[in-house]
Parts: sequence; structure tokens; C-alpha cells
Amino acid sequence: MTVGRSRRVLVTGAAGLIGSVLRSRLANDFDLLGLDAARGTGVTIVADLAKGGRRARRAFAGQDAVIDLAADSRVGAPWDRVLRNNLAATINVFEAARDAGVKRVVFASSNHAVGLYEREEPYARIVRGDYEGLDHAAIPLLTSEHPVRPDSPYGVGKAFGEALGRYYSEEFGLSVICLRIGTCNRVDRPEDAREFATLLSHADLVRLVECCLQAPASVRYAVYFGVSDNTWRFWDLEPARDQIGYEPRDDAERWRMSAPAQG
Repeated sequence: MTVGRSRRVLVTGAAGLIGSVLRSRLANDFDLLGLDAARGTGVTIVADLAKGGRRARRAFAGQDAVIDLAADSRVGAPWDRVLRNNLAATINVFEAARDAGVKRVVFASSNHAVGLYEREEPYARIVRGDYEGLDHAAIPLLTSEHPVRPDSPYGVGKAFGEALGRYYSEEFGLSVICLRIGTCNRVDRPEDAREFATLLSHADLVRLVECCLQAPASVRYAVYFGVSDNTWRFWDLEPARDQIGYEPRDDAERWRMSAPAQG
């Protein structure tokens, strides 16, 4: 198997929202195996990746790629939880992937790895929904070249995962794609002002991950923002478009326009 033709794919954290969306929409095109610490629909292997162990590591055998979603996804997760759960699980995933000969890991990073930029203008105004005097076409976009600026212990954990992915890519030849996922929620639409900028629709999430799984072998390490083509987005999509062919089709403005009139 060459990188770029991943067919057998292990999904860690498969019982969560993003795992459930991916499992339901990629199952026809990929041979998916679900792993989670909790039992649930689509979870074939119940194992705690933070603890590692033989059962968890066996799940990586024979897989072409791994979509790593295993983490406590609460932005407010405390330091001890991030350390004992998120960081430990991420280390164990990369090590198990290397040991099993997996070709590519798609690591679910987060926009919170650069969340502190949102305290500065014009981003602070955008996340408040204060657009007066702003031109959405002139927003200076944040790119993967900007220094990480985590806004929480959770964000620090995701920045750590990105650094770990680079290490495994350069030291062991593992292809690693890190996705700084925006807002992907259960209702699949914006729920507050910020989410009109940060929404990643379920359909665009699937498009993005599918592009990652099919990306050419030349993509050895990359960090992409996972966001729909929102009018007020402030994260750069061009690298994902140019390098792996990601073409989002949704814009959060469609929900603003369809919102019922108030009064």
C-alpha cells in the first residue's frame, strides 16, 4: 500500500460526535475499525488508549491509516486530565502506529492550539459578531505558519500533538496530517456569533478527512485548518486546497439567512 490510497482505517475515539459522523459517511468507501474507551455504536474494540496495553496496540495491526480522535474534548478540561488522558493517549497512538507500520496518521488537533489570537483585533470583533466597518475579504488570515498560541490546557495538549506528529514524521517516516478542527457540533449549524466564523459542517468535515486519507505520498507532514468556507472565517484554507484538494462547500451564512425573524 502506498500513502494516498488508504483503505483500512482505524478510527480512535470512534464513539464521539466526530467519530460518529465519519463512521456513518465514510463506511461505504473505507474499511473502518472503531476503537474507543467507551462502548457505543460502531465501536468494535473497547480499549483505553491513555493506558495503552496489548488490546489497544493490536487494533493498529494491518491498518493503512489512523484517524486519531481519542481525547477528552472539553476545552475546559483541567491540567491533570489533559496530562493523564490526552497527552498519554496521543503518545500511545503515534507509537502504536509506528510499531504497526501504519503509513499515515490524521491527528485531530484543534483551533484552540491558536485560540489566543481571538483576543486581538479584528478576530475579537468577529467572534463577537461585531462586523461594523470590517471587510470580510480583507481579514488577515491565520495560517499554520503563525506561532501556536493555545488558549487552554486542552489547546496546549493539541499543540503538543502537532509537535509529536512532526517528530514521528521526520524521525520515523510516518505521514502525519494535523487538522485544527473548528466548530463541529451536533446541530450542524452555528449556535452563537463565533460559530459563524468557525463552523465546520459535517459534510465539509467528511470532505476534509477523505482528502487527508487520499492525499499523495508527498504530504509527509502538514497542519491544516478544518473549517467550512465561511464568509467571516479567519483561518487560511489555501494550503489544504492546494496540497490535498479540500474544497469546502458550506458557508455558515446560509444559516444566518435562513434564521427565523425575531419579534
